[in-house]
Amino acid sequence: MNTMPSLLRTTLRTALWSVLLLGGSLALHLFTYGTFVVNNDLDHQREFNDGYKVFALTLPNELSYCGEQVPLDRLDVRERLDRELLVNTYWQSNTLLAHKRAARWFPLIESVLKREGIPDDLKYIALIESGLTNVVSPAGATGYWQFMKETAMSHGLEVNAEVDERYHVEKSTVAACKYLRNAYTRYGNWALAAASYNLGQGGVDKQLGRQKRDNYFDLLLNEETARYVYRVLAMKEILRDPQRYGFHIRPKDLYAPYRTRTSTIDSAVPDLADWAIANGTDYKTLKLLNPWLRDNHLTNRERRTYTILLPADGFNAPPAED
Repeated sequence: MNTMPSLLRTTLRTALWSVLLLGGSLALHLFTYGTFVVNNDLDHQREFNDGYKVFALTLPNELSYCGEQVPLDRLDVRERLDRELLVNTYWQSNTLLAHKRAARWFPLIESVLKREGIPDDLKYIALIESGLTNVVSPAGATGYWQFMKETAMSHGLEVNAEVDERYHVEKSTVAACKYLRNAYTRYGNWALAAASYNLGQGGVDKQLGRQKRDNYFDLLLNEETARYVYRVLAMKEILRDPQRYGFHIRPKDLYAPYRTRTSTIDSAVPDLADWAIANGTDYKTLKLLNPWLRDNHLTNRERRTYTILLPADGFNAPPAED
């Protein structure tokens, strides 16, 4: 008579432990779901879809370049702009670097453009040409504005083994202004002037004559030049309104302009490392601030006067918080 109650108690106890173990297993799975590797393909796909979102972009209602309206009423114009906005929005690392570098270099470039009477929007040409770095293209185009040697020299820049002013941001911007002003005089609009910076004025002239049109947005061009002005427009749009395109950047995240002082020289410098140390810095910093000095000495046979940038007080200070 006592056997049945004992058996029942054992059965109930076993069932209760089974339920508790199952519940614990489920709870452990729920709490660790986002931490451990999901082996089940369906769960993995659900987790990916819940955590990763990619959105199509809403194009601006209107857009201008150097005060000239972009014809967004045209299908091909909208789609070409959409392509470059997508590329630069979702190539996040590159566009973040563009924001950071623009904070350092655009103030200087803007001041030169204003002084030269050139529209401010042309600064984006330097950004898409080089990413505001001193790159050298496979063809030999050099510096922020990507000048070829002959073009640079014809626009007033010194280019030799010791001094290459294509690496001098201010002077190369002045040279770019000369080129673009001449192109604008030739074509009468800034979009074609910008296109000629990529294709060359001879190339633009050829296409204008062949296609009997006088507007960049009407021309059938090679792939690089066909994208060129749209790349400029996309970077202008994203840098102008970064949060619209998902970039949340604090002032302290940006690269501040260098804090510098100047020194002038009008004679030879036998050893730039010694000269840097004598002027309170080092060779590495001297070349960082003056990349146009291409050797470890300066012969300066013509006794030209050069302005050298040197680090000022606070040069290594961290960026401001606000």
